[in-house]
Amino acid sequence: MGTRDDLLDKAQPVAAAAAEHAGETERRRALAPEVVSAARASGLFRAGLPAALGGAEPSAAAVLRAAERVAEADASAGWCVSIAATSSLLGAYLPEKGGQEVFGDPDTVAAGVWAPRGKAVAVDGGVTVSGRWSFCSGVTHADWIFLGVVLDGKLVVAAIPTAELEIHDTWHTSGLRGTGSNDTSADAVFVPDHRLLSVVDGPPAGAGQLHRFPLFGFFAASISAAALGNARGAITEFVELSGAKHPSGSRRSLAERTATQSAVAEAEASLRAAREFYYRAIDDAWQSAVSDSVVPEDLRLALRLACTHAVRTSAAVTRSLYDLGGGSAIYETSPLQRRFRDAHTATAHFQVNPATFELTGRLLLGLPTETAQL
Repeated sequence: MGTRDDLLDKAQPVAAAAAEHAGETERRRALAPEVVSAARASGLFRAGLPAALGGAEPSAAAVLRAAERVAEADASAGWCVSIAATSSLLGAYLPEKGGQEVFGDPDTVAAGVWAPRGKAVAVDGGVTVSGRWSFCSGVTHADWIFLGVVLDGKLVVAAIPTAELEIHDTWHTSGLRGTGSNDTSADAVFVPDHRLLSVVDGPPAGAGQLHRFPLFGFFAASISAAALGNARGAITEFVELSGAKHPSGSRRSLAERTATQSAVAEAEASLRAAREFYYRAIDDAWQSAVSDSVVPEDLRLALRLACTHAVRTSAAVTRSLYDLGGGSAIYETSPLQRRFRDAHTATAHFQVNPATFELTGRLLLGLPTETAQL
């Protein structure tokens, strides 16, 4: 499992299960069991693992294309695949003993929230962790959670078994309902030293190309992959609807209207352009990661800009198709309605919100800017 085609092949049965069970996933506010089973069997949840833990270390683009393909079928499923793949990257950042403990079981799936919402207190052999974290996507099917904490004034990430945490049923949202992104809390949970890591000190020593790729850039790209797949799915579903729907009082189908034709062409052009920018930025950063040096700031900046642009363009495309769908699109049974809600929930993620444009603008204008988490 490593090449673009290999991973896309493995994404097909996951996408098929995601499409078949999209309604159930939304109602459950978590991935349907059949989708989880297909994703586990595919290996996509663990696609970011280093070779030392059994990973094939594919290209970043190959992992993201596979997640995008799943999101074409259902955005929540694609989102969970990309988040789990991103979390599995941290296998390379853990000490060897911790990596084996977390990912040694080939069925293990991890999720994570790296924001320092908790506090760690040093004790003999490790730390105790307390706190509450929101937006824990995939927590309902994850075996381990990577959680950000503050330890002696520094950001540290702790790997904790999900069974040792409390999951709060908070994920009652407009979109991406199937991601099960509930709150999670810990109350003085012990974490040994070998399950602590840093995500701000650069790539781990001896890292391969996948793990020299910008970690926070990959995180942002994982959100964008789900958004791009969702927008592509929306176009596909609108094309099917437009051929069958006849607006009230019209003999022509929706597809036969010139206004529809122009709007769909514009949506297609916008999505292709955003996707091209996205994968070009990924490839540029990937080629730079061939060396042992840190990917330079300008390429990390371009990657984050491309990710934000992709998510926000995908939302605009989906909104335009939802508008074209008219009365047919307002019902909860309409795939376009779900696409619309999912697209506009993705835009709220902090990795791809409008603040990224401010960051980019400051750098382009030559102003002092904090870039540690680019």
